[in-house]
Amino acid sequence: MRDELRAGAAIYNASHYHAAHDAWEEHWLDLEAGTDDERLLHGLIQFTAAVVHARERNWEGAVGLAESGREYLAELPAEYRDVRLPPVRSFLEALAADPELVERRSPVRLVHEGTVPRPSTLAFEPTAIAATVLADELGYDATPVETARQYAERDLAAGDDDSRFISLLFDFVREDDHRGIIYQRLTDHVGRREARESDVEGLF
Repeated sequence: MRDELRAGAAIYNASHYHAAHDAWEEHWLDLEAGTDDERLLHGLIQFTAAVVHARERNWEGAVGLAESGREYLAELPAEYRDVRLPPVRSFLEALAADPELVERRSPVRLVHEGTVPRPSTLAFEPTAIAATVLADELGYDATPVETARQYAERDLAAGDDDSRFISLLFDFVREDDHRGIIYQRLTDHVGRREARESDVEGLF
């Protein structure tokens, strides 16, 4: 759950508010309703959705989500799963009272493990999660990104820390201005690796 939390927080802090919940949703759906972990992820998902609705000037939707998100987070400790919740709860309370708040100032940042995670600060596992989330959000075909993630994980397990797939996933998540070029390189490398492995399989 740590990697999902950190990936979603970094995506959110990079102002991809709608995409952030995708880093949390799959894990959240597997949790038993009403548990603290479920309430945390449910609350964070509604928090990000409230921000999205407010930025789209859907005031009624923003207020409803802000109120329900605050309810999910209300009984959790101030630092739960290393997420600092008081600023989130305060922002949700302010947003519920005045959803036009987002037009006057930026949404509060998410703090995890004492820092504000950014795409540039993520380790490999949350970066891999963020890569597939951002691919979906930004209109790329996520299939080669997911395949690159599988190759990167295999390379890491084999001790290849210099894997090209690892560096391309980091670049895809971190380089906003060159993401399209990096995606093309990543896709090309995936295609070559798949062709090479297919050729080897054909020998046997």
